[in-house]
Order: sequence, then C-alpha cells, then structure tokens
Amino acid sequence: MTPELADTAIIVARILVGALFIIGGLRHFPVLDAMTAAMKERGVPQARLVLIVGSIYQIVLGITLALGLFAAASALGLILFTVLATVMMLNFWDKEGPQRAALFNGFMSNVAIIGGLLALAATG
Repeated sequence: MTPELADTAIIVARILVGALFIIGGLRHFPVLDAMTAAMKERGVPQARLVLIVGSIYQIVLGITLALGLFAAASALGLILFTVLATVMMLNFWDKEGPQRAALFNGFMSNVAIIGGLLALAATG
C-alpha cells in the first residue's frame, strides 16, 4: 500500500468508526426510558444520568475522531467508553442459552471495535 493510500484508509477508518459512535449515541435518546430500565436492571447507579452523559460523550468523541481532531485521544477515550459499556451491558457470563450467545456476540464485536480504535490511536 502506498503512503497516500494508507493515509486515505486511515481517514476513511476514522470516519466510519466515528460514525458508529455518533449514530450509536444518537440512537439512545429516543429510547431513554427503555435503556434506563435495562441499565437499572443491571445495577447501574444513576442509570439515566450515566446513559445521557455516556451518550453525549460517545457522540462528541465520535465527531472528533471522524474529523481527525485529537484523533489518538478520541480513540483512547472511546476505548474507555467501550470497555465500560461492555462491562455494564453485555454481561454474558451471567446468562444462559440464546441470551448468552447474543450477548457474547456483542461482547466480541466490542473487542473488535477496541482493536480498531487501538489501531487508530496508534496512527494519531
């Protein structure tokens, strides 16, 4: 891959991964009540506040990543967000059957997203 093509690939990756977080955060607002209830069920204290602050956090960092502003810091911040959200919401280890499988798939997707974010953080 030429350096120019590599630079273009990194820009496209930032936009795609940033968009994932922007859209994900925006999608929380129409379902605040349901998401808050799910978080309360999992024992998250101040669930509504955590959800709103977390959603804004992921939207803002998604935007800065997509725009290439503070890209490494944005990627690292989104790693932190993803780890925390994964632990709070994808507790497959407490479940059985199809629910466990579905949560495990989400967990593994987040592991892959963290891998992509690490690569973007390394490229700055």
